Amino acid sequence: MKIGFDNQKYLKMQSEHIKERINQFGGKLYLEFGGKLFDDFHASRVLPGFEPDSKLKMLLELKDTAEIVIVISASDIEKNKVRGDLGITYDLDVLRLVDSFRSVGLYVGSVTITQYNGQASADQFKAKLESLGITVYVHYVIQGYPNNISLILSDEGYGKNDYIKTTRPLVVITAPGPGSGKMATCLSQLYQEHQKGVNAGYAKFETFPIWNLPLKHPVNLAYEAATTDLNDVNMIDPFHLESYGVTTVNYNRDVETFPVLNEIFTRIYGESPYKSPTDMGVNMAGNCISDNAACEEASRQEIIRRYYDTLNNVMQGTASNDEIYKLELLLNQAGTSIKDRKVVAAANDLAKKLGCPAAAMELVDKTIITGKTGDLLGASAALLLNALKALAGIDHDIHVISPLAIEPIQKLKTDYLGSKNPRLHTDEVLIALSSSAVHSENARKALDQIPKLKGTEVHTSVLLSSVDKKIFKKLGIHLTSEPKHEEASKLFH
Repeated sequence: MKIGFDNQKYLKMQSEHIKERINQFGGKLYLEFGGKLFDDFHASRVLPGFEPDSKLKMLLELKDTAEIVIVISASDIEKNKVRGDLGITYDLDVLRLVDSFRSVGLYVGSVTITQYNGQASADQFKAKLESLGITVYVHYVIQGYPNNISLILSDEGYGKNDYIKTTRPLVVITAPGPGSGKMATCLSQLYQEHQKGVNAGYAKFETFPIWNLPLKHPVNLAYEAATTDLNDVNMIDPFHLESYGVTTVNYNRDVETFPVLNEIFTRIYGESPYKSPTDMGVNMAGNCISDNAACEEASRQEIIRRYYDTLNNVMQGTASNDEIYKLELLLNQAGTSIKDRKVVAAANDLAKKLGCPAAAMELVDKTIITGKTGDLLGASAALLLNALKALAGIDHDIHVISPLAIEPIQKLKTDYLGSKNPRLHTDEVLIALSSSAVHSENARKALDQIPKLKGTEVHTSVLLSSVDKKIFKKLGIHLTSEPKHEEASKLFH
């Protein structure tokens, strides 16, 4: 993928800008951190060159002055809400985040459970955290939030919440996912700090939408595509336009809540420090795009991928047709269609021709590789093997794994493990390739090509098993699939 983003410039510019904002408020800043601190693969896909851990590296530039507070909603704990990208519940992700921050030397001060209303599961999670030596605070449900400002800014509102004890100038408020209560936590702390005579400020750090790109720029449209389930809509910030005469982009939730936030700021400080929701942000990503055309093309591809993901989710009952309609509109606005994803036609045409599941991969050099379901391998496993052989310069007809080596694996699956499908999945074919590499030079050469699969595009003519999807994700492959099962007559898959 062609690089379109200057990551080093971003790290330097972003950290300096946050330092300026800390100084603006006299040395204490609560920074609401939107999006993912780790593994921000959406940003790395639409801004090629942006590293998935860029925001983490930026924080490391500030680690001596920063502490982290992780917030999680009691209602999300109660519902066992799952992170779609990782497949783990939000409460487990809190533990993962604590470990991840600590492993790189960032200080985690505490965890705050928000929107608490007596949930037993939240009580259990609090006890578990405390048994692990983690300080836990509780913030409560406030009736009429966020419009009942008189109640919010009282002893029965923010005043009822636990005061989060912090020791460093920069307090980063982050969470496993959206809707966790990050902003409310920041505002509660501002209120309580003011009650204690401490001058503290608030700012918001979200990568998308990028405020200084046009409203319909593909990067911003890709953000809408990524949040169709939240029904986020990018819009011109009317408050910024009115105050400064400058057109900037924000999203509907921040624009809609700004009048309430502005009133809360005014009552806490006596005067609001911000004239618009854009003012609250500290995002510098838009200033670090080095190749606009590369970012536009990457974003169009991301919208297509999101479209296919949502088609699959609708089929499985986890998304609505309204999300499909919105994505179709976004495809039109971005000036693209599924025809612009070359692997779609390559996989589907081969499947139609052969009458069996097929898969296609576009390598970084634009070469198209295909694979089909056979007696030994599933389509995805065959595709991986064919791609690795092509990258290693090995003739397609040469076996890098002996069929005799595959047979015992099939026997293990069917005779001893009870599987009805003898064909190897992607994980199994990679293990077989690794074993063969001990004695086969060709197998070793093919195995050495695995890093080159990162960033490639794959489409499959049928939905994949969870195993295959996880392997593609671990390899850094961008996957889409047709919304249909291999055995359409079955109800359970």
